[in-house]
Amino acid sequence: MMNKKIFLVAITVVSLMAACKKGGILDQVRTTDLNEETTFADSARTMQFVTRLYTDIGFSADPKRFGGAVGIYMLGDEAEGSQVGASAYNVIFQTGSVSSLNIPTDSWNIPYENIRRVNVLLKHIPTVPLSENLKKRISGEARFLRAWYYFILIKHYGGVPLVGDVVYGPTDEINKKRATYEECVNYIEAECNAAADLLPYTQTGLDFGRITKGACLALKSRLLLYAASPLFNGRPEMDGVLGYPTYNAARWEKASKAALDVININQYNLYELADGLGFQKVFTLRKNSEYILAAMTGNNRYLEASWDSPSRTGTGSAMPYQELVDAFGMNNGKPITDNTSGYDVSKPYVGRDPRFYWTILHNEGKRLNISRTVSEVYTYVSAPQDGFPLTKTGYYLRKMLDDNSIASTTSSTTERCLPLIRYAEILLNYAEAVNETGETGEAFDQLKLLRRRAGIIAGADGNYGLKPNMEKDEMRAAIQNERRVELAIEEHRYWDVRRWKIAENVSNKPLHGMRITRIGTTVPAVYNYEKVIIRTPVFVAPKWYLWPIPQGEVNKTAELLQNPGW
Repeated sequence: MMNKKIFLVAITVVSLMAACKKGGILDQVRTTDLNEETTFADSARTMQFVTRLYTDIGFSADPKRFGGAVGIYMLGDEAEGSQVGASAYNVIFQTGSVSSLNIPTDSWNIPYENIRRVNVLLKHIPTVPLSENLKKRISGEARFLRAWYYFILIKHYGGVPLVGDVVYGPTDEINKKRATYEECVNYIEAECNAAADLLPYTQTGLDFGRITKGACLALKSRLLLYAASPLFNGRPEMDGVLGYPTYNAARWEKASKAALDVININQYNLYELADGLGFQKVFTLRKNSEYILAAMTGNNRYLEASWDSPSRTGTGSAMPYQELVDAFGMNNGKPITDNTSGYDVSKPYVGRDPRFYWTILHNEGKRLNISRTVSEVYTYVSAPQDGFPLTKTGYYLRKMLDDNSIASTTSSTTERCLPLIRYAEILLNYAEAVNETGETGEAFDQLKLLRRRAGIIAGADGNYGLKPNMEKDEMRAAIQNERRVELAIEEHRYWDVRRWKIAENVSNKPLHGMRITRIGTTVPAVYNYEKVIIRTPVFVAPKWYLWPIPQGEVNKTAELLQNPGW
């Protein structure tokens, strides 16, 4: 039998045709004049091939990654999904039914397919009919994208096979042995550095949205933060395939420097508007000062159609859990559990962190309607259109939605692109890393920047509600919650609780919603609030900290070792 590639599913030389349009391999029509040689003998076709490498860049963070309206944020403790069938991935993961036989294969197949495409391109770069400057630039873009797809692999699986620059044919003997985690990190870091040297600080005009030097440095920041984290920093199983065999505190120093390198190029800043509106507006703009890397798209109402409440012409497919709601503090920056915060259980949505209102659509939350006037959304029991239990948790998602993008006879769209890396993450990366090296004061400053942009009140001490003189452990908890709030629904929380090794604590507990009942007909309305269990997810430690390699790939060779427990 033909030797099957361990990391591709039905890919052949015909995959080059994918450069000419967005569709997959099976969508291509083979012609007599389009092959590997003719593709790279033509400048336009070469650039089409490069563009094809970008097509899958956002698949891991896609809000519809797992079919229907299921994104990775529904596999953890951020939002309940509307899909209820036994085959829906949110159900499979949350009920503990996931296995190496039914695990999604996209996190294995898509990266390796694109890594191969990069290698094909790099093989032909010396002879393509393009200027030397353009050859240099697209080489940098390709090498970054190869690093990007490898990072997606290692955050799912740990160490994976590294193929270098080799382009394997259908019958070639392929390296099937998994590299160590350290070897993978070193390779990705080296590719980020090499790509950064080849790329400009900015891409303009028709090239806007392509990879920049800043994106290379930002990916390195994320990579080294993960590498320094508890899940990988001191994990001897499988001879280093799953992580560094021994813990080394210097990895935190390296991660802090990588984040600081992004900060010091002075190309990015938090997008700020009065009253914290920058946090909302940034997600509706294609161009802004905060996005370092984004999955580019045309004008759309992609998220509004999926996440918005039914009265706003959405399907309400993602319903935030009470746990996410409670993570948001008050507008004075204090957590709702602080007796001095001003939180009132009878008025739970009053006076909250401004980011709360741009992330969560709650009962009586104001939102533009199809008549293009602002009105309240009601989620209490049996409320028309939007009420409980139509929303299982009592909430809808508002994060990233454009207030003006409401479907009607004169529907409008937003120029949104899906954020993949933004400057807020870099500040949080830096805060986390420097806190672990003992520079808690430096971490404090990063959180204040984020809270100021959010519109939180500075207070007399100028600390934006943060406790002064925090110890390392206290600051670590504050940073973890700040990441949860600032980066909600952006494909961070799912991986954060794993790299911090707290998933076994946060992912085995009941997840709640708020059952709101209106009492009488008085105006203003009076409500009763009852916290109810929506589901109790399952997390089996330690095996679920990493995904299993799809069993179909493992079955092809004894050299490809499966992750422990699967």
